[in-house]
Amino acid sequence: MVTLRVNWRVSFRLLGGVLKWLAIPLAGPLMLAVVDGDPVAPFLIPMAITLAAGVGLERLKTDKEMYTREAYLMVSLSWLCVGLFGAIPFILAGNGGLAAPINAIFESMSGITTTGATVIDDFSVHSRSILLWRQMIQWLGGLGILVLAISILSQLSVGGAQLMETESQTQDVHKLTPRISETAQLIWRLYAGITLLAAGGLFALGLAGIAPNMDAFNAVSHAMTAVATAGFSPQPDSVGAFAPAAQWLIIPFMFVGATNFILIYFFIRGDWGRPLRNEEFRFYVGLVVGASVLMAMLLITDPDLTTAGIEETARLATFQVVSLLTTTGFATVDFNTWSPAAKHLLFACMFLGGMAGSTTCSIKLLRWLIILKSFRRDLFTTIHPEAVRPVRLSGTAVNEETIRDVFSYTMLSLVIFAVATVFVVVDGARSGLGLSEFEAVSAAAATFFNIGPAFGIAGPFDSYSPFSNLTKVVMTLLMYVGRIEIIPVLVLFTPSFWQS
Repeated sequence: MVTLRVNWRVSFRLLGGVLKWLAIPLAGPLMLAVVDGDPVAPFLIPMAITLAAGVGLERLKTDKEMYTREAYLMVSLSWLCVGLFGAIPFILAGNGGLAAPINAIFESMSGITTTGATVIDDFSVHSRSILLWRQMIQWLGGLGILVLAISILSQLSVGGAQLMETESQTQDVHKLTPRISETAQLIWRLYAGITLLAAGGLFALGLAGIAPNMDAFNAVSHAMTAVATAGFSPQPDSVGAFAPAAQWLIIPFMFVGATNFILIYFFIRGDWGRPLRNEEFRFYVGLVVGASVLMAMLLITDPDLTTAGIEETARLATFQVVSLLTTTGFATVDFNTWSPAAKHLLFACMFLGGMAGSTTCSIKLLRWLIILKSFRRDLFTTIHPEAVRPVRLSGTAVNEETIRDVFSYTMLSLVIFAVATVFVVVDGARSGLGLSEFEAVSAAAATFFNIGPAFGIAGPFDSYSPFSNLTKVVMTLLMYVGRIEIIPVLVLFTPSFWQS
């Protein structure tokens, strides 16, 4: 008889708490539906379902201890179930492509994983309440990944995430629940405060007539997805639908959303020099500035953009670079029309991501920084074989086990990305989609690294609806696995996780 070594009841009970509280954000779109005179069933029914499921799971009898295995199981189940439950309003609304279950689950998983890839072709057929729900699940996904990254992944040592700068860092992964509760409250206040600041600034631009179509609905919608580095927009032209002032204002909030929230917390508390002492933050700023300048130079030399002035060129370059580097996925222009060099620079930005401990996705700058330092160390020790030279991050030596974790995680990410690309190409040919290699490789990267828009048929002002249902299912799984750092999902498929 096989004995399970995982206390699944603990994981399911905590999952019940997550599902129970999911009913609260559904109240926002519900109230907007009442105001607009839209059907309320798409929100009332999911509220009842999530409450019933959550309360039922919370009634499971178990102790309150959560250890490493239970944490892995809870993390994987939470993201999966919220993605599935979040699709119910889309299906019940029954409008457009989102009425199809596969499309609805794709859209919901894209939201909760803060990817921003959409299958919507016609925004006009969807009510404001449904569009608000899209924005809200992305905002919830950004908040959830912050709590996950700072409270759980850093302690589970997933791919070097334990290097995140937290004052109470510990490798003890036992009894996580009290810490999660305290951290969640801190992160919630900080996250909500930054979102309100963004919404207030955007709405003020609308009131002043600087961005005339930036009403309260659009201000709140774009504030939520900017801070969450998510990328959904209720506008078919994304942020390109608004005045330049609104575009400039959104840039710093995308940047902040991809910054380690622990650094933001201490900065707000008066430790203003802390970000500058953080090597990852300096690396982040350098990449953003460098890539933006390089992009501006490429746009200046693009013969199709010679009519753009200095301000417009700087805005187009900076916005698109920050958006894709931080994995937000907003757009102000159809960069499909840009030169090959500009498009390949944006493609390279997809693999970077922001800082660890932020709402961003992709491989993240912390890992790339460690990889670069390791390469430099290896070059030095090749010349000086007797030398002992540890890799240091912000003055602190990084242990070799963590470096191996970082290399393993990065290599695994690139392998999954490569396999996903091959699948997209093969299934595209099978379904008669006729994808180019660049379209396929960018679509695989945009979904697995949670970027959102790709190139070609899945460009910034297009959608993923042309892909086959099979490809959409695989892309949904890619978004899910990529968002929670791969390991918490893959480890569930090893027999030793359950038995040893």
